[in-house]
Amino acid sequence: MAVEIGSEAPDFELRDQHGESVRLADFRGERHVLLVFYPFAFTGVCTAELGALRDELSAFQNDEVQVLAVSCDAPFSLRVFAEGEGYAFPLLSDFWPHGAAARAYGVFAEDKGCALRASFVIDRDGVIRWSVVNAMPDARDGTEYHRALAAL
Repeated sequence: MAVEIGSEAPDFELRDQHGESVRLADFRGERHVLLVFYPFAFTGVCTAELGALRDELSAFQNDEVQVLAVSCDAPFSLRVFAEGEGYAFPLLSDFWPHGAAARAYGVFAEDKGCALRASFVIDRDGVIRWSVVNAMPDARDGTEYHRALAAL
């Protein structure tokens, strides 16, 4: 079961596609976070969803908001994926301990070994203000991100 709206967002520290450490807590008091869990790099739906974020990045990543995308892929795979697709936001590796961040958010698919297709809007105070969890084959509606962020 996914973490509840109104609860404190579980902190994590993960490596991005460049091997840099990224902590959710580093954004507290500074920026809201659009946290996007996705099952696997290089797959059709995931590539399309992240591509939509890339194409409208200024609406989602700016002085007010930071995009963080998380999968259980290895950081080396994420680097090739990000470079090939032109993603200018952190792709975080939840590879080891495998799925720890996704588990903390209640969105790890034990039977598949990957994160579910889940998104969370976390405010500057570290509180979850919006979330959506879709079945793995079902793409998220990007317009919902706009609404959720506008409500902050």
